[in-house]
Amino acid sequence: MSRCLLLKAIFIMTVISAQSYPRILVHGHRGARAVRPENTLPAFEYAIGVGADVLELDLAVTKDNVLVVSHDPVLPEKTCQGPAGATRVIREMTLEQLREWDCGSRPNTVFPKQQPVPLAGVPTFDEVLAVAPRGKFEFNVETKIFARQPELTPDPETFARLVIDAVRRHKLESRVMIQSFDFRTLEAAARIAPEIRRSALYSGPPRDLVALTRVARASICSPEHRLVTPMNVRALHDAGLQVVPWTANDPESWQRLIDARVDAIITDDPAALIEFLKTKGLR
Repeated sequence: MSRCLLLKAIFIMTVISAQSYPRILVHGHRGARAVRPENTLPAFEYAIGVGADVLELDLAVTKDNVLVVSHDPVLPEKTCQGPAGATRVIREMTLEQLREWDCGSRPNTVFPKQQPVPLAGVPTFDEVLAVAPRGKFEFNVETKIFARQPELTPDPETFARLVIDAVRRHKLESRVMIQSFDFRTLEAAARIAPEIRRSALYSGPPRDLVALTRVARASICSPEHRLVTPMNVRALHDAGLQVVPWTANDPESWQRLIDARVDAIITDDPAALIEFLKTKGLR
């Protein structure tokens, strides 16, 4: 076979192989925490710029019932600095008090590529939703609520209603999904706004993920990525459910999830995952 024919055959095989896989969406975890301070506007702007399909983020609620974007209900000492002696508990602060905190100057040393963004604070949910006109990307929104620590959040019904009111205010019902480990907010969201997608987060021993997702009244299952197998993905798909594992950050894990036929991958480095998908002819 001539070199030209060989290259043509390889190209055709690559195209056929790529076509056998579904399009896998890329969720930028906390924006893109591998390269920017997590859950900050610069992280979300970076994720948008590199072509992430979905911005993944976390929500807490201030003392004056404002939704803000933070993974932790207690601001971490390693990455957030504020007034001396002030509480770090978001639920004990008003939005005005929270504005005094800097969560961008101290890089997260777990991520060597992360670039600090001095004075980047904790944005409100409204501020993040306001970037929607910049593209067609979606939002994967986690309610950080804890059954054993009710003092850290409003009750599930109130929390869900705050989220849904914000989504409706921005007219983004079709571009938002609500996810949680605590299914009480998902159940409340199903009653209040059944048209908004819901995702059941899970971490723990292997279990029936179809049953878990049904209990959560969700249409998406979001397990820790090491729990994903071709068999449980197939079972979820056969039940009409999507599979969006978290949080995979290396090529070996990405390939395993691609081979399992997941619908999307949540990653701290959306640019790297997008480039990896391109090398596989999947982007």
